[in-house]
Amino acid sequence: MAERFPKNKSFFLEREASVETANLKQPALQYKDSYLAALAEFQAEGRYQNLSREELSVDFGSFIKNIPAIRKELNKVPETEYWLINCDEYIGRLSIRHELNAELLQHGGHIGYAIRPSQRGKGYGKKALELGLTEAQKLGLDKVLITCDSTNIGSRKIIESHNGVLENEVEGIPGHPTKLRFWIDIKAAT
Repeated sequence: MAERFPKNKSFFLEREASVETANLKQPALQYKDSYLAALAEFQAEGRYQNLSREELSVDFGSFIKNIPAIRKELNKVPETEYWLINCDEYIGRLSIRHELNAELLQHGGHIGYAIRPSQRGKGYGKKALELGLTEAQKLGLDKVLITCDSTNIGSRKIIESHNGVLENEVEGIPGHPTKLRFWIDIKAAT
């Protein structure tokens, strides 16, 4: 009878080590193929419909160059965009908003992140937030607000694992779930 699990524990250590090697990087051309593959995954679940994979594949360089302007236009505050990369593969994105406006105070917070569907449940969300908190501290933030949909149990667990303290639950954007608002004291979390 075949064993269900490997005898040696290196199988599990390799999985953990692979998540541990992930880093936040500036968006770059070298990640084009894996970014476009991830975008297809996100779009299959109805997200990022405003982006055209065909157009991006033709002029990915312009897209990379315009990310700061796109993010500022979207949220109206200074923001830094990072990509979570592991072994030159795009795993997800993380944005740090340097300050909050009224909308972000309710529905966005200082940090937002997304992990591509094929990489969820592997610890990458937790790693992204860990790295993001370190970057936020470098920007001079001592306490950050992070929000998630009340239905997003995975994100809630990630935030709570970094000592996120639930402040309240607020109405979401019409047609969407309510939002949970968590505060993280960066010094306590890192």
